[in-house]
Amino acid sequence: MGDRAIRSGWLIRLAALLALLAPLPVLAWGSYGHETSAQIALANMSPQSRAQVTRLLRASPQLGTPGCALATLEDASTWPDCLRRDGWRWGYTFAWHYQTQPVCEAYDARKNCPGGNCVRAQIERSQRVLADESLPDAVRLEALAFLVHFVGDIHMPLHSGDDGDRGGNDRVVDYGIVPALNLHWIWDGPLAERAISSAQPALVRRYSASERAELGGGSIADWGRESWEIARDIVYPGAFGRQPCAGNLPDETALTQDAIVAALPIAERRVTQAGLRIAVMVDAAFAPGPLPRPTRD
Repeated sequence: MGDRAIRSGWLIRLAALLALLAPLPVLAWGSYGHETSAQIALANMSPQSRAQVTRLLRASPQLGTPGCALATLEDASTWPDCLRRDGWRWGYTFAWHYQTQPVCEAYDARKNCPGGNCVRAQIERSQRVLADESLPDAVRLEALAFLVHFVGDIHMPLHSGDDGDRGGNDRVVDYGIVPALNLHWIWDGPLAERAISSAQPALVRRYSASERAELGGGSIADWGRESWEIARDIVYPGAFGRQPCAGNLPDETALTQDAIVAALPIAERRVTQAGLRIAVMVDAAFAPGPLPRPTRD
Protein backbone atom coordinates (compact mmCIF):
# COMPACT_ATOMS: atom_id res chain seq x y z
CA MET A 1 0.00 0.00 0.00
CA GLY A 2 1.40 3.41 -0.97
CA ASP A 3 2.02 6.33 1.34
CA ARG A 4 -0.93 8.21 -0.12
CA ALA A 5 -3.34 5.36 0.63
CA ILE A 6 -1.98 5.01 4.16
CA ARG A 7 -2.42 8.72 4.79
CA SER A 8 -5.92 8.61 3.32
CA GLY A 9 -6.94 5.73 5.56
CA TRP A 10 -5.55 7.47 8.64
CA LEU A 11 -7.39 10.68 7.80
CA ILE A 12 -10.66 8.80 7.33
CA ARG A 13 -10.29 7.17 10.74
CA LEU A 14 -9.42 10.51 12.36
CA ALA A 15 -12.43 12.18 10.74
CA ALA A 16 -14.67 9.41 12.03
CA LEU A 17 -13.30 9.86 15.55
CA LEU A 18 -13.84 13.62 15.45
CA ALA A 19 -17.36 13.13 14.12
CA LEU A 20 -18.18 10.91 17.06
CA LEU A 21 -16.87 13.53 19.46
CA ALA A 22 -18.31 16.56 17.70
CA PRO A 23 -20.33 18.79 20.02
CA LEU A 24 -24.08 18.51 20.00
CA PRO A 25 -26.20 21.21 21.64
CA VAL A 26 -27.70 20.83 25.10
CA LEU A 27 -27.59 17.10 25.64
CA ALA A 28 -26.78 15.52 29.00
CA TRP A 29 -24.53 12.50 29.47
CA GLY A 30 -24.98 11.47 25.86
CA SER A 31 -26.63 8.13 25.11
CA TYR A 32 -24.18 6.02 27.10
CA GLY A 33 -24.68 7.98 30.31
CA HIS A 34 -28.47 8.04 30.06
CA GLU A 35 -28.67 4.36 29.16
CA THR A 36 -26.36 3.43 32.03
CA SER A 37 -28.56 5.31 34.50
CA ALA A 38 -31.60 3.50 33.08
CA GLN A 39 -29.88 0.13 33.49
CA ILE A 40 -28.99 1.00 37.11
CA ALA A 41 -32.62 1.96 37.69
CA LEU A 42 -33.90 -1.34 36.30
CA ALA A 43 -31.50 -3.29 38.51
CA ASN A 44 -32.69 -1.44 41.61
CA MET A 45 -36.43 -0.95 41.18
CA SER A 46 -38.94 -3.49 42.45
CA PRO A 47 -40.00 -6.50 40.34
CA GLN A 48 -43.50 -5.05 40.26
CA SER A 49 -42.18 -1.80 38.79
CA ARG A 50 -40.18 -3.66 36.16
CA ALA A 51 -43.34 -5.49 35.13
CA GLN A 52 -45.25 -2.22 34.86
CA VAL A 53 -42.47 -0.67 32.78
CA THR A 54 -42.56 -3.64 30.40
CA ARG A 55 -46.35 -3.32 30.09
CA LEU A 56 -46.26 0.41 29.34
CA LEU A 57 -43.55 0.00 26.72
CA ARG A 58 -46.01 -2.00 24.61
CA ALA A 59 -47.88 1.28 24.03
CA SER A 60 -44.93 2.88 22.22
CA PRO A 61 -46.47 2.65 18.69
CA GLN A 62 -49.29 4.91 19.90
CA LEU A 63 -46.84 7.80 20.46
CA GLY A 64 -46.22 8.15 16.74
CA THR A 65 -42.43 8.46 16.88
CA PRO A 66 -41.22 5.62 14.63
CA GLY A 67 -37.86 7.32 14.14
CA CYS A 68 -37.16 7.28 17.88
CA ALA A 69 -36.96 3.80 19.39
CA LEU A 70 -38.96 3.19 22.55
CA ALA A 71 -38.86 -0.56 23.14
CA THR A 72 -36.81 -0.63 26.35
CA LEU A 73 -36.14 1.60 29.34
CA GLU A 74 -32.72 2.32 27.82
CA ASP A 75 -34.55 3.61 24.73
CA ALA A 76 -36.80 5.67 26.97
CA SER A 77 -33.78 7.31 28.57
CA THR A 78 -32.71 8.85 25.25
CA TRP A 79 -36.12 9.23 23.57
CA PRO A 80 -36.61 12.89 24.63
CA ASP A 81 -33.29 13.84 22.98
CA CYS A 82 -34.27 11.97 19.81
CA LEU A 83 -37.39 14.16 19.59
CA ARG A 84 -35.17 17.14 18.80
CA ARG A 85 -35.17 16.10 15.15
CA ASP A 86 -38.88 17.02 15.03
CA GLY A 87 -38.79 20.48 16.55
CA TRP A 88 -41.98 21.49 14.77
CA ARG A 89 -43.83 18.91 16.90
CA TRP A 90 -41.83 18.67 20.12
CA GLY A 91 -40.18 22.08 20.40
CA TYR A 92 -42.24 22.97 23.47
CA THR A 93 -40.34 20.26 25.42
CA PHE A 94 -36.83 21.54 24.69
CA ALA A 95 -36.68 23.92 27.67
CA TRP A 96 -37.57 21.03 29.98
CA HIS A 97 -34.05 19.57 29.88
CA TYR A 98 -32.27 22.11 32.07
CA GLN A 99 -32.53 24.87 34.66
CA THR A 100 -29.19 26.62 34.51
CA GLN A 101 -28.25 29.33 36.96
CA PRO A 102 -25.05 31.39 37.17
CA VAL A 103 -22.48 29.73 39.40
CA CYS A 104 -21.42 33.13 40.76
CA GLU A 105 -24.88 33.99 42.10
CA ALA A 106 -26.85 32.50 44.97
CA TYR A 107 -28.71 29.35 43.99
CA ASP A 108 -32.52 29.54 43.92
CA ALA A 109 -34.39 26.39 42.92
CA ARG A 110 -37.39 28.46 41.81
CA LYS A 111 -35.53 30.65 39.31
CA ASN A 112 -35.45 30.16 35.54
CA CYS A 113 -38.56 27.98 35.45
CA PRO A 114 -41.28 30.09 33.79
CA GLY A 115 -44.58 28.26 33.70
CA GLY A 116 -42.95 25.04 34.88
CA ASN A 117 -40.75 24.88 31.79
CA CYS A 118 -37.60 23.54 33.44
CA VAL A 119 -36.16 20.18 34.36
CA ARG A 120 -37.07 20.28 38.06
CA ALA A 121 -40.76 21.00 37.43
CA GLN A 122 -40.99 18.46 34.60
CA ILE A 123 -39.55 15.66 36.73
CA GLU A 124 -42.30 16.30 39.27
CA ARG A 125 -45.00 16.54 36.58
CA SER A 126 -43.83 13.41 34.81
CA GLN A 127 -43.94 11.34 37.98
CA ARG A 128 -47.50 12.53 38.70
CA VAL A 129 -48.63 11.62 35.18
CA LEU A 130 -46.92 8.23 35.38
CA ALA A 131 -48.69 7.49 38.67
CA ASP A 132 -52.16 8.34 37.34
CA GLU A 133 -53.80 5.01 36.47
CA SER A 134 -56.79 6.79 34.93
CA LEU A 135 -54.65 7.94 31.99
CA PRO A 136 -54.02 5.92 28.80
CA ASP A 137 -50.88 3.80 28.73
CA ALA A 138 -49.38 5.89 25.93
CA VAL A 139 -49.65 9.06 28.02
CA ARG A 140 -48.06 7.34 31.01
CA LEU A 141 -45.30 5.88 28.81
CA GLU A 142 -44.43 9.34 27.50
CA ALA A 143 -44.23 10.52 31.11
CA LEU A 144 -42.01 7.57 32.01
CA ALA A 145 -39.58 8.42 29.22
CA PHE A 146 -39.46 12.07 30.24
CA LEU A 147 -39.00 11.12 33.89
CA VAL A 148 -36.10 8.75 33.22
CA HIS A 149 -34.39 11.22 30.90
CA PHE A 150 -34.88 14.34 33.00
CA VAL A 151 -33.60 12.73 36.19
CA GLY A 152 -30.46 12.00 34.18
CA ASP A 153 -30.37 15.59 32.94
CA ILE A 154 -30.62 17.21 36.36
CA HIS A 155 -27.62 15.17 37.53
CA MET A 156 -25.39 16.57 34.79
CA PRO A 157 -23.65 19.59 36.40
CA LEU A 158 -23.88 21.87 33.37
CA HIS A 159 -27.65 21.50 33.17
CA SER A 160 -27.83 23.36 36.49
CA GLY A 161 -24.78 25.65 36.61
CA ASP A 162 -23.24 27.91 34.00
CA ASP A 163 -21.16 31.05 33.63
CA GLY A 164 -22.99 32.97 30.93
CA ASP A 165 -21.99 30.33 28.37
CA ARG A 166 -25.12 28.20 27.86
CA GLY A 167 -23.98 25.54 30.29
CA GLY A 168 -20.45 25.42 28.88
CA ASN A 169 -21.55 25.10 25.26
CA ASP A 170 -19.77 28.35 24.37
CA ARG A 171 -16.41 27.37 25.95
CA VAL A 172 -14.03 25.82 23.42
CA VAL A 173 -12.02 23.13 25.21
CA ASP A 174 -9.40 20.68 23.98
CA TYR A 175 -9.82 17.18 25.37
CA GLY A 176 -6.56 15.27 25.15
CA ILE A 177 -5.58 15.01 21.49
CA VAL A 178 -9.06 16.03 20.35
CA PRO A 179 -9.20 19.79 19.77
CA ALA A 180 -12.02 22.32 19.84
CA LEU A 181 -14.82 20.49 21.62
CA ASN A 182 -16.84 22.38 24.18
CA LEU A 183 -17.03 22.03 27.94
CA HIS A 184 -20.63 20.82 27.93
CA TRP A 185 -20.04 18.12 25.35
CA ILE A 186 -16.90 16.87 27.11
CA TRP A 187 -18.91 16.20 30.27
CA ASP A 188 -21.73 14.73 28.18
CA GLY A 189 -19.66 12.37 26.13
CA PRO A 190 -16.00 11.37 26.45
CA LEU A 191 -15.59 12.16 30.15
CA ALA A 192 -18.81 10.43 31.21
CA GLU A 193 -18.08 7.44 28.97
CA ARG A 194 -14.59 7.05 30.41
CA ALA A 195 -15.99 7.26 33.95
CA ILE A 196 -18.59 4.57 33.26
CA SER A 197 -16.31 2.18 31.39
CA SER A 198 -13.49 2.40 33.95
CA ALA A 199 -15.65 2.11 37.08
CA GLN A 200 -14.77 -0.66 39.54
CA PRO A 201 -17.03 -2.36 40.41
CA ALA A 202 -19.26 -1.90 37.38
CA LEU A 203 -21.95 0.72 37.84
CA VAL A 204 -24.81 -1.45 36.60
CA ARG A 205 -25.61 -3.74 39.52
CA ARG A 206 -27.93 -4.18 42.46
CA TYR A 207 -26.85 -1.74 45.17
CA SER A 208 -27.04 -2.51 48.87
CA ALA A 209 -29.45 -0.68 51.13
CA SER A 210 -26.59 1.27 52.66
CA GLU A 211 -25.28 2.27 49.22
CA ARG A 212 -28.74 3.40 48.14
CA ALA A 213 -29.10 5.45 51.31
CA GLU A 214 -25.70 7.08 50.81
CA LEU A 215 -26.13 7.84 47.11
CA GLY A 216 -29.85 8.54 46.97
CA GLY A 217 -32.27 10.68 48.89
CA GLY A 218 -32.93 14.38 48.71
CA SER A 219 -35.57 16.36 46.87
CA ILE A 220 -35.53 17.20 43.18
CA ALA A 221 -34.41 20.71 44.12
CA ASP A 222 -31.55 19.18 46.11
CA TRP A 223 -30.38 17.29 43.02
CA GLY A 224 -30.28 20.51 41.03
CA ARG A 225 -28.35 22.26 43.78
CA GLU A 226 -25.83 19.38 43.90
CA SER A 227 -25.19 19.74 40.17
CA TRP A 228 -24.90 23.53 40.42
CA GLU A 229 -22.32 23.20 43.21
CA ILE A 230 -20.32 20.67 41.18
CA ALA A 231 -20.32 23.05 38.20
CA ARG A 232 -19.07 25.87 40.44
CA ASP A 233 -16.51 23.88 42.47
CA ILE A 234 -15.32 21.16 40.06
CA VAL A 235 -16.26 21.66 36.41
CA TYR A 236 -15.15 25.26 35.81
CA PRO A 237 -12.09 25.24 38.12
CA GLY A 238 -10.97 21.93 36.58
CA ALA A 239 -11.20 23.29 33.05
CA PHE A 240 -9.72 26.73 33.67
CA GLY A 241 -7.42 26.23 36.65
CA ARG A 242 -9.17 28.79 38.84
CA GLN A 243 -12.52 29.62 40.37
CA PRO A 244 -14.99 31.04 37.85
CA CYS A 245 -15.97 33.89 40.17
CA ALA A 246 -12.46 35.33 40.38
CA GLY A 247 -12.89 37.14 37.06
CA ASN A 248 -13.94 36.50 33.48
CA LEU A 249 -12.93 33.10 32.13
CA PRO A 250 -11.36 32.77 28.67
CA ASP A 251 -13.45 31.36 25.87
CA GLU A 252 -10.85 28.67 25.12
CA THR A 253 -8.85 26.27 27.29
CA ALA A 254 -7.58 22.68 27.45
CA LEU A 255 -8.60 20.03 29.95
CA THR A 256 -5.44 18.48 31.40
CA GLN A 257 -5.08 14.79 32.11
CA ASP A 258 -4.98 15.53 35.85
CA ALA A 259 -8.24 17.45 35.61
CA ILE A 260 -9.85 14.64 33.62
CA VAL A 261 -8.81 12.01 36.18
CA ALA A 262 -10.07 14.20 39.04
CA ALA A 263 -13.46 14.58 37.34
CA LEU A 264 -14.06 10.88 36.67
CA PRO A 265 -15.37 9.91 40.14
CA ILE A 266 -17.71 12.91 40.06
CA ALA A 267 -19.23 11.85 36.74
CA GLU A 268 -19.41 8.23 37.91
CA ARG A 269 -21.25 9.24 41.07
CA ARG A 270 -23.76 11.45 39.24
CA VAL A 271 -24.66 8.76 36.70
CA THR A 272 -25.12 6.29 39.56
CA GLN A 273 -27.19 8.67 41.66
CA ALA A 274 -29.44 9.36 38.69
CA GLY A 275 -30.10 5.63 38.24
CA LEU A 276 -30.87 4.99 41.89
CA ARG A 277 -33.12 8.04 42.14
CA ILE A 278 -34.99 7.03 38.97
CA ALA A 279 -35.68 3.66 40.61
CA VAL A 280 -37.10 5.33 43.72
CA MET A 281 -39.32 7.66 41.69
CA VAL A 282 -40.64 4.88 39.46
CA ASP A 283 -41.32 2.64 42.47
CA ALA A 284 -43.22 5.47 44.14
CA ALA A 285 -45.25 6.13 40.98
CA PHE A 286 -46.35 2.51 40.72
CA ALA A 287 -46.95 1.99 44.44
CA PRO A 288 -50.55 1.87 45.72
CA GLY A 289 -51.91 5.08 47.15
CA PRO A 290 -51.16 8.73 46.47
CA LEU A 291 -47.70 10.02 45.75
CA PRO A 292 -45.87 11.74 48.61
CA ARG A 293 -46.31 15.50 48.44
CA PRO A 294 -43.30 17.13 46.76
CA THR A 295 -40.88 19.05 48.93
CA ARG A 296 -41.34 22.80 48.37
CA ASP A 297 -38.27 24.97 48.12
